[in-house]
Amino acid sequence: MKVLGIDSSGLVATVAVAEDDNLLAEYTVNYKKTHSQTLLPMLDEIVRMTELDLSTLDAVAVAAGPGSFTGLRIGAATAKGLGLALGKPLVEVPTLEGLAYNLYGTSHLVCPMMDARRSQVYTGIYEFEQEELKALESQTAVSVQELTEKVNGLGREIIFLGDGVPVYRDILCENLKVPYHFAPAHMNKQRAGAVAALGLRYLAAGRTVHAREHRPDYLRMSQAERERAEKAGAC
Repeated sequence: MKVLGIDSSGLVATVAVAEDDNLLAEYTVNYKKTHSQTLLPMLDEIVRMTELDLSTLDAVAVAAGPGSFTGLRIGAATAKGLGLALGKPLVEVPTLEGLAYNLYGTSHLVCPMMDARRSQVYTGIYEFEQEELKALESQTAVSVQELTEKVNGLGREIIFLGDGVPVYRDILCENLKVPYHFAPAHMNKQRAGAVAALGLRYLAAGRTVHAREHRPDYLRMSQAERERAEKAGAC
């Protein structure tokens, strides 16, 4: 099986193609450009370099959220457009599961965290059990203080990764009471290779949706929606 992976949920824009146990190509950019500027050119370059016939894909795997509202919409639009044009299903990979999959096989707990602003992070707590990714805490939006309390309560060694780490690293260091590590540069941000690899597993398990059905999982309201709700509550 062959899957195209797309992730534009955070600061990184990344595209990859995986076939069975082989990562055929991966293009990742973490620079000051909008994903609308980078995502399609990256895909075009992968298609050109690998002489990829998009019609040979079995599915398109997309980081489905949470994350940047704008980034998720760009990724969703790209994946849906490809799925509809090619007649291929989409595989919705929760963003934090894709991040955690970067550390496949570790015996430690894995805690991906993305900066959600307003002193919160999008996060979850995972472990690998017999080669399967298991969620001890499913992805959610919480304060960093609440996250550290949950981690301390589990009492196990843990690895943190994601763009929330540099933002809240000092708080983690001050409050954690368990052994902890921070993932190194080559695996601490979103990678479409992980999304594609996990997408292959989910595809084999039949976890697909029609391109028309895909909706990003934002986990919480946008700032505009919150402001409208606050105004309505004040009336």
